[in-house]
Amino acid sequence: MSAIETQTRVIELDGLKFQFRETGEESAPPLIALHALGQSGASFDAVAATLARKYRVLALDLRGHGGSARPGTYSFELMRDDLRQFANTLGLESFTLLGHSMGGTVSYLFAEAYPDRIVQLIVEDTPPPFPDKQLEIPPEPAQPLPFDYFVVPPIFRQLNDPDPAWWQQLPEISAPTLIVGGGSTSHIPQDKLEEVSKLIPNCELVTVEGAGHNVHSVNLPAFLDAVTRFLDV
Repeated sequence: MSAIETQTRVIELDGLKFQFRETGEESAPPLIALHALGQSGASFDAVAATLARKYRVLALDLRGHGGSARPGTYSFELMRDDLRQFANTLGLESFTLLGHSMGGTVSYLFAEAYPDRIVQLIVEDTPPPFPDKQLEIPPEPAQPLPFDYFVVPPIFRQLNDPDPAWWQQLPEISAPTLIVGGGSTSHIPQDKLEEVSKLIPNCELVTVEGAGHNVHSVNLPAFLDAVTRFLDV
């Protein structure tokens, strides 16, 4: 069997250029993947290679990341709205959504705001932001980054002072949901993932012990096992 090809594409959303990676047949059910802070859609290439057996995998570079625009204005809500524009522009009424870390928070916000548009939801090792110890905003480094540093301050401010509605609206998520936790080696409190799994009506929590926060890159086989069983790929 020949390898499934991944194509890099560019789309314009509200006057801004966004880059995404597409893997799988255009006629297949769509699955949109959202990456973590500082990463890009390419971080899901190995995951997409498997999921593309059944899905059209669309791994979007969020604003300020990868090949997408760096407009200088950033928030979880703006990224949620970019996702809506992305799906609308591609003509996707409903789709499966996969999000890791920052992309996972964007995924929660989208699924809360537009529950009817999500077929299935997968979130990797993140709850919505919650009040905890204050994160110190790191200074801009002297060396260039592979993403816009100016994403960091507003996102960290939202992590430090999150909107309580993000937790209050979790019961509005109606799609079957899978949360994949990284276990005790993750910096994310795993009990928070358990809390989320109890607030979303149809939610399963799978823990990949020892994988840490980057489950799909540290233990790809275990991540794919959980995800493919959930999606029946």
